[in-house]
Parts: sequence; C-alpha cells; structure tokens
Amino acid sequence: MSRRLVNLTLDTLEDLPRACRRCVFWELDPVAAERACSSGDPELEKEAWVSQTLLEWGSCGKLVYVDGMPAGFVMFAPPAYVPRSMAFPTSPVSPDAVLLTTARVVGAFAGGGLGRMLVQGVARDLTKRGVKAIEAFGDAKFGDEAADDRSGGCLAPADYFLSVGFKTVRPHPRYPRLRLELRTALSWKSDVEYALEKLLGSMSPEALLRPVRPATRSTL
Repeated sequence: MSRRLVNLTLDTLEDLPRACRRCVFWELDPVAAERACSSGDPELEKEAWVSQTLLEWGSCGKLVYVDGMPAGFVMFAPPAYVPRSMAFPTSPVSPDAVLLTTARVVGAFAGGGLGRMLVQGVARDLTKRGVKAIEAFGDAKFGDEAADDRSGGCLAPADYFLSVGFKTVRPHPRYPRLRLELRTALSWKSDVEYALEKLLGSMSPEALLRPVRPATRSTL
C-alpha cells in the first residue's frame, strides 16, 4: 500500500469530496456563504479562495492518497484569510497562529495512521514557515441533537482537540478556542496519534463541512 502526501492546489482541489468541494463555510463570511450556496456558484468561490491564498500566502491544505486514491485532507490558513473566523464568540484567533479549519479521513481508510500523517505534515510545513501554533474553534456540544448545528456542523468536537494536546485559551460553553504549540505537535506520542486517527476517521464530510443554509433548505 503506497501513501503520498501532497499540497492542496487548484489541480488537487478536484479530489476533495464533492460536499467539501462545494463548501464555502470557512472561506466566506456568513452572509456571503449563504448567498453563494443558495443562488451562486460555491465551487467557483472555493476555487477563487484557494487560488488567492496560494498566491498570497502559500500552501493552505494537504491531501493524502493511498494507492492513488484520495483518502483524506486537511485545510488551514491565517485567520485573515478565513472570514468565518471572526463570527465566533471566542474570536479572534491569536496573531501568531494559523487556523485549522477542517480535516477528514475517508471512512474506508480510517485506522491506518492517515490522520496523524496529515496533521503532522501540516505541523512540519508551518514550522518551516515560522508559524508558532495552530488554533481551532471546537464544538463543546458536538453530536448533541438538541443543539443548533447551523455552524457547529462544520466544527470538530472540542474534546478531540483536547485529546491531541490542544489547550483552551478562551473558554465558552459551546465554541471554545483552543491552541496547539507546533513543537508539541511534532513530538506527539503514539497514544495521542491513535486518538487523532480514530476521531478523524469517524468524521463525515457532511459533519465537517456543511454550509450555513436557510432553515427551509436542506444542508449538504
């Protein structure tokens, strides 16, 4: 079984799961994202965002292939490139950190260490670029059917971030902001790596990247 980790580019963008390819939850502000999903072209908006970020900042995602098949991905960028990052009650992201927006391992490939491979690949990349930390917005009520999931559906559980070494830097009953120092990420032990892989492998693209929709519309 061969594994290959590559940067997200305009060419490899087409290998994202379709729901993720059409999602602009993070790339646009809430109003623009809803408009693009209801009457615009979210795929074009996604492509424009990736193109601009690549040109102005550099690599903003990783994909992993197993025997030539896309098996998982992760996306990240400075908060200045992620309009949605200002829409949380625990905003803003620290000025020395990059925001981890989403990550996923395809279910058929879960349990093979791909989650670790993706996240550690991001950590190595960002360390070389002088970044000190990764931050993320967690969902403290992930999976709670009684909770409003209009934005939570695009977030990973807060418990996940805590389990892989993130620390809470701004608490909140629903959307805490968490932080991982890159030097910590590069020295994870096997038990933490296993927890990361198990969680990423259990996520679906619908749960990770669901655009905000009007109440009368169905989500992806």
